[in-house]
Amino acid sequence: MWPIAPTIAVTPAQRRTLEAWVCAASTPQGIVARARIVLLAAEGISNHEIARQAGTSRPTVLLWRRRFQAGGPSALTVIEAGRGRKPSISAEKERQIVEATLRTTPKGATHWSCRTMARAQGVSPATVQRIWRAHGLQPHRVKAFKLSTDTRFVEKLTDVVGLYLNPPDKAAVLCVDEKSQIQALDRTQPGLPMKKGRAGTMTHDYKRNGTTTLFAALNVLDGTVIGQCLPRHRHQEFLRFLRRLDREFPPDLALHLIVDNYGTHNHPAVHRWLAGRPRFHLHFTPTSASWLNLVERWFRELTQKRIRRGTFPSTSALIQAIREFLDATNADPRPFLWTASVATILKKVQRGKAILETLH
Repeated sequence: MWPIAPTIAVTPAQRRTLEAWVCAASTPQGIVARARIVLLAAEGISNHEIARQAGTSRPTVLLWRRRFQAGGPSALTVIEAGRGRKPSISAEKERQIVEATLRTTPKGATHWSCRTMARAQGVSPATVQRIWRAHGLQPHRVKAFKLSTDTRFVEKLTDVVGLYLNPPDKAAVLCVDEKSQIQALDRTQPGLPMKKGRAGTMTHDYKRNGTTTLFAALNVLDGTVIGQCLPRHRHQEFLRFLRRLDREFPPDLALHLIVDNYGTHNHPAVHRWLAGRPRFHLHFTPTSASWLNLVERWFRELTQKRIRRGTFPSTSALIQAIREFLDATNADPRPFLWTASVATILKKVQRGKAILETLH
């Protein structure tokens, strides 16, 4: 018979902590096992029986009893240096894999995969994955960027952001743009609907049934959108849309339009039309900075939620789908809130330019 060890004294607060660790799904299993050992010891159970119930050895039970008595629950979360399994991959090999990932590319390819890197370094793919994860490396991913070279970048940026953060009184701020060449695509075969355990399906190939251009104006204040589908994308269609905006808003309300630098917006006919209507004010985003126009964010909603997975046997069906999305937007409008200041944006731009300069 093993002698019964003295009962461990556990305060109510310590018991609550230990029981919470045992019940929580996110607690590491090693800590759960140690907490159970202490809770069983607090009930006066022998060390041999605790070891049997916990599936461990008696010396391990004695170890964690002593640790708890010396340091309380926090002592159960500390592993002394030198304990545990020794790493099979040396720090030097890990450094070599990281450097190879950052500085080199495999022959005949643009980036490493975990398997090609594993073959090159003589380790397993799982080892490469673990090292990449620890260092935040994702060679398979790339993000697009574009730095504006507009000589009036700061001026235009300040103008547009000022409209977002401090809009003028007795005026409407409208983000205006065109989503051109929207294709009415139909699938060559009918897809299958989603069901339990299976995603919906659609064929990879398609039939083109014409295109349309959507002219849209997003009201920054309330998130409503005025939209109109037209067959072409010229200054004549842009003027037609401007006339609609002129009718949609009260005549005593100033209209500040945020637009990009597309040629139709600067056409002489457009300038002549605007000259006779002083309540219209055009604010141009810098070149290569379409992200400044909030209507682009709404265009993404339209693409993701209605167009990309839709099937359209004709252009009229596509236009009807766009109108339905417009109606749904305006029935429950949710404005996009701009929060970035000019100073914050300029800091990010300067960081990007500094990185580009160091690479060259």
